[in-house]
Amino acid sequence: MSKVRASPSANALPYKNPHAKPTSPLLSATPRRKGIYIASSIAVYAFTAYGFSLYTTLLAEPDHPLPFQDTDVTDRYHTTAKHFDADVSSTENIWGITNLRRRLAEQAKGDVLEVSVGTGRNGVYYDLEKIKSLAFVDQSGAMVEIARKKWNSLHPGYERCSFHTQSAMDPLSASAMPKAGFSTIVQTMGSCSTPTPAATLAHLGNLADPNDGKLLLLEHGRSYYDWINWILDKAAARHADKHGCWFNRDVGRILEESGLVIEKVERSHFGTLWFVEARPGVRGGGKLVARKEETMEEREEKGGQ
Repeated sequence: MSKVRASPSANALPYKNPHAKPTSPLLSATPRRKGIYIASSIAVYAFTAYGFSLYTTLLAEPDHPLPFQDTDVTDRYHTTAKHFDADVSSTENIWGITNLRRRLAEQAKGDVLEVSVGTGRNGVYYDLEKIKSLAFVDQSGAMVEIARKKWNSLHPGYERCSFHTQSAMDPLSASAMPKAGFSTIVQTMGSCSTPTPAATLAHLGNLADPNDGKLLLLEHGRSYYDWINWILDKAAARHADKHGCWFNRDVGRILEESGLVIEKVERSHFGTLWFVEARPGVRGGGKLVARKEETMEEREEKGGQ
């Protein structure tokens, strides 16, 4: 009796079937699906890298007393300024923060004030055709000097800008302050580093044009999820001591206490990253006219419809 060899099943696993060729999901995917695979891979890598960074921060043994929550740690930027861009560039690119900076700065128009300018990471994205003047403020002289050099390299001969090494709470020079107030005020990652975040935003609201002034904010803080907040709280003191930033602050509460009128809020990165559009309001409590928070994904879906 002759033996009959069964033909390989179409459903056989590649390692069970010598005639089957393993197929990469990425190679066989449609262009749109390839984009999803790539984006997902980047997201997993970014989350893993971020988690590892937090984990190593938690394990690090400090050789000196750590600061108490919300202590002023802005002096750390004097020493981190030189390598700040190298430290954050890859992370910001992977997490999409660079694109958010671009989206924020491209909205700026008229007389513009940017506080917490840092090393000037937003400078390349301003549309100078829409801008009358620019004033850049940061408390760290080392950061301001780097921002100034970047700007002069990007826009040689541009004279309608000024750089100020001072607290955002200090009065600006008369030459930098428009009579009607600023048309646009920009702050990216500033509420994490100032010891008085709500008061600072309230002050910025007072510097804006009361009629049509706009505040554009990109901030980071607490998450939607308790387990992430637990990690942030545990790592906060070490992170602040090293980077000069309290990354576990309640941004929503800060906005409500600022007195600004919050017109738009988008949250991403598990709720830790806030993209905010606001205008001057009445002191004594913020008014959330756009209280329903829109995620980045929801905004993209609307744009595609």
